[in-house]
Amino acid sequence: MTTNRELRERHRKVAPSWLAVYYEEPIAIAAGEGRTVWDVEGNEYLDFFGGILTTMIGHNVPEITRAIGEQAARLLHSSTLYLSEPMIELAEMIVARSGIPDAKVFFTPSGTEANDAALLLATTYRRSNQVLALRNSYHGRSFTAIAITSHRSWSPTSVSGLSVNFVHGGYPLRTPFRGLDDDAYIEASVADLEQVIDMMTSGDVACFIAEPIQGVGGFATPPDGLLGAFQKILADHGILFVSDEVQTGWGRTGENYWGYQAHGVTPDLLTFAKGVGNGVALGGVVGRAEIIDSLPANSISTFGGNPLSCAAAIATLRYLDEHDLQHNALAMGRRLRGHLEEAAAGVEWIAEVRGKGLMQAIETVEPGTLSPSAPRAARLSEACKARSLLIGKGGLYGNVLRIAPPLTVTAAEVDRAGEIIAAAIAGID
Repeated sequence: MTTNRELRERHRKVAPSWLAVYYEEPIAIAAGEGRTVWDVEGNEYLDFFGGILTTMIGHNVPEITRAIGEQAARLLHSSTLYLSEPMIELAEMIVARSGIPDAKVFFTPSGTEANDAALLLATTYRRSNQVLALRNSYHGRSFTAIAITSHRSWSPTSVSGLSVNFVHGGYPLRTPFRGLDDDAYIEASVADLEQVIDMMTSGDVACFIAEPIQGVGGFATPPDGLLGAFQKILADHGILFVSDEVQTGWGRTGENYWGYQAHGVTPDLLTFAKGVGNGVALGGVVGRAEIIDSLPANSISTFGGNPLSCAAAIATLRYLDEHDLQHNALAMGRRLRGHLEEAAAGVEWIAEVRGKGLMQAIETVEPGTLSPSAPRAARLSEACKARSLLIGKGGLYGNVLRIAPPLTVTAAEVDRAGEIIAAAIAGID
């Protein structure tokens, strides 16, 4: 039998040193069913991170695996040089769900490439290389996406063809505006946006890109209405708004289908990926037709929107609708939040429990301060794993636990995870 340790040694020899893996003793997940996974040694875990929010409706879902198998038996690949019924059908479904009028879709193999495409479209349409983004943002690992990522640990280079400026607002816990009520916080953030445009740009900015909830940033959650207030300023300058819904899309926040809908705003472009294929690689950008059609040259995508990925995504979106998973995300998210708040009550090294729906987070600090405590986050993650629960980590300082189970999670599973997290917290000190 192959062991986790053997695979780790083989991994070290052939994979880049900067390719991060979880845990002091990493595991290789070999199989899954619903919200349960098993490693190569047969150890069982409750999966509350879903491959970074990607196995959105769980592992080995019959409707999804059947759709993939049936498509694979017909045709695996053709490229966008040919008409593709699965791609067209999926595009029609996404356009209808996007909330963007007169929309079109371009498919990519990942969220990084979706954000790349959105930036290409926005800068071409506006004939400007200037971009605004939020502090504490993460938008991908490509050369272009790194430029709009405001995380030192995820930014290996400052070299870029874009002129990028970052504004406040996305991370209420760590901002000069901390402590203000929501209305005052939004007002202060809007004033910062105005000043950045007036003082740090030449005025003709291409776009502003934002995650409604910052994923890698530790599920930092701004007050509802912030992005809508921003767009009033953006519209005055003709600046496009791009909503990065790679993690917040498809009903995960519970309250809405898209994260942007909590802000009383409609984006010009919207990017998506991760959960749409329930683990099969697929991303894309959807937006107003005049922007999507603005490229003055031909383009294709070899793998974006391939028949296999589209078949998986069509089955996933149908499953979401038929099982009302957005409502389940809302109900189970509230149940999970209750467990987390109860476990965190009175714990001096937990600064905040935050998030929406099935995007919940715990930020760890030095007791009684806001100084980040990455070691406590690591110990809490290890303690959960030791109790057979897999959760995520993140945050600017690596001090945030991210808890994001598949949208099909049950009350019994939420209760079990809540008990494990409570026990892990109690045992840290």
